[in-house]
Amino acid sequence: MQGKLIVFEGVEGSGKSTQLVRLQQWLGQNLLFQKLQVMGIVPALVVTREPGGTTLGQSLRALLLNHQPDVAVGARAELLLYAADRAQHMEEIIRPALQAGSWVLCDRFIDSTVAYQGYGRGLSLSLIEQLNEIATEGLAGDLTFWLQLDAAQGLNRSRTRGELDRMEQASLAFHQQVQQGFETLAEGHPERIVPIHAAQSEEAVAQAIQIVMEQRLQTWYRQYLPVY
Repeated sequence: MQGKLIVFEGVEGSGKSTQLVRLQQWLGQNLLFQKLQVMGIVPALVVTREPGGTTLGQSLRALLLNHQPDVAVGARAELLLYAADRAQHMEEIIRPALQAGSWVLCDRFIDSTVAYQGYGRGLSLSLIEQLNEIATEGLAGDLTFWLQLDAAQGLNRSRTRGELDRMEQASLAFHQQVQQGFETLAEGHPERIVPIHAAQSEEAVAQAIQIVMEQRLQTWYRQYLPVY
C-alpha cells in the first residue's frame, strides 16, 4: 500500500514545526497506527522538512535562510534553489518512503513555494506550477494542515524566539501577501488542505489536528478497524 504524505504549512511563527512534532508523538501512542506498524502496513514514520531534508538540502537551506549581508539572492534564483531542494528531497527521502508504505510528515512543501515565491515575490504562478510538477512528478500530498494565523501575529511570535532568518526579515507587506497566498490555496484545494486556527493555544491546535488525523486514519485504513 502506498504511504501517506502529510504536510504542515503556514506563515512564519504559525507553529508548524511544533505541531508536527506533537503529531509525531500522538501517532506513536495511537492504537490504530501502532497496529498498522506492527502489521507492517506502515513500516515507518519519516519526519522531514523543506528546505533541508537531505544533505544537499542542508546546504541549500543555508543559502536560502541564513542572513548574509554580502550575498544577495534574487527572486528567480531563490525559486530555483527551492525547486532543486525539492527535487532532491523527493528522490532521496519522500518517494522511497511512500513507495515502502511509510508515512512522511513534512514541514513545508509545494504550497509554500506558491505562497512565498508566487504571492510573496510576485513570480509567475504558472512557472511555479511547472517547477513543482517537475520536482515532485505531480505529487501534492495526501493531507495538508494549514496553520492559519495573521502574518503580523506570526512575525511577533518569531521575534520572541530570537534572531530572524532571511525570510523572516522580509517586510510585513511581503508576509501578508504570503498569507493571502495560503488563503487562496486553501480555498482552491479543500479536499487536501485543512485550515487549523493557529491563534489558539498550542494544546488546542494539537487537539484540532488530532481530531482530523483520527478521522483520516479511520478513512484510509477502515479495513483494519475492529469489527463489533
